[in-house]
Amino acid sequence: MTAVQTQASGRFLYTINPLATIAGPLPAMIVLVFTRDIATPLAFIALAYALLLSGTRIRPRHLVLLFVALPVAAAMLAVAFSIWADPGRLEQTQVLLRIGDYRLYVSALQVGAATALRLVSIVTLALLTGLSSTGPDLVRSAVEHLRVPYRIGYAALASYRFVPRFRYELDVIRKAHRVRGSVSGRGPIAGLRRSIGYVIPLLASAIRHAERVSLSMDSRAFGAHETRTERHSVPFRARDVCFIAIFWLTAFIIIVGIRII
Repeated sequence: MTAVQTQASGRFLYTINPLATIAGPLPAMIVLVFTRDIATPLAFIALAYALLLSGTRIRPRHLVLLFVALPVAAAMLAVAFSIWADPGRLEQTQVLLRIGDYRLYVSALQVGAATALRLVSIVTLALLTGLSSTGPDLVRSAVEHLRVPYRIGYAALASYRFVPRFRYELDVIRKAHRVRGSVSGRGPIAGLRRSIGYVIPLLASAIRHAERVSLSMDSRAFGAHETRTERHSVPFRARDVCFIAIFWLTAFIIIVGIRII
């Protein structure tokens, strides 16, 4: 059992293989790209929310993401897309807003809302993997079951892990500048000067970290053999196949049911 599963035992999504949480929603994501109605993305958003709330341990920041950030982003995108919509290709329905010669029709807002909801629904379906698995588990599973070369998988994973390291190094550099009294002045010019002062130390730190990672990988004979043993296995069980099959069936029922209605 992985670290994520150990910390949140009892939530079923943590016991599902990361590849299954990708393969299950993937056909629905493809269909959502080509849908033009509002009901279909709303249904998949509701499905994703139900799985996330019942299958994962939701943290406060995840609640903010699901119930504040995503709805606000959907509303902003809906307005933006409705403004950008070509009035000549829309039905001249009731005018919702008039500013000078510009008219915002209800049909334009419907198109904007449908487009925004499609994007949000794809994001929420992707969160099924993002909130229930970790990057190392996804890489291990892809190497083990999809036969992805481990040189590619673990090199990408090592690059991905540079991000939190750079964030930590940047925080240390900022604190060092404050201690030395290098932080002075206010306004955008002063902020730009401070940012430029962070570049060289951060670049030097990145080079040192890359050298350490390279030496560590060389000492472990990374890339010397075609295959590599794993300390932790991420098995693909019958429950994963059942999850994919049930998700596909549910997605089919949603799509067909909405078309019939």
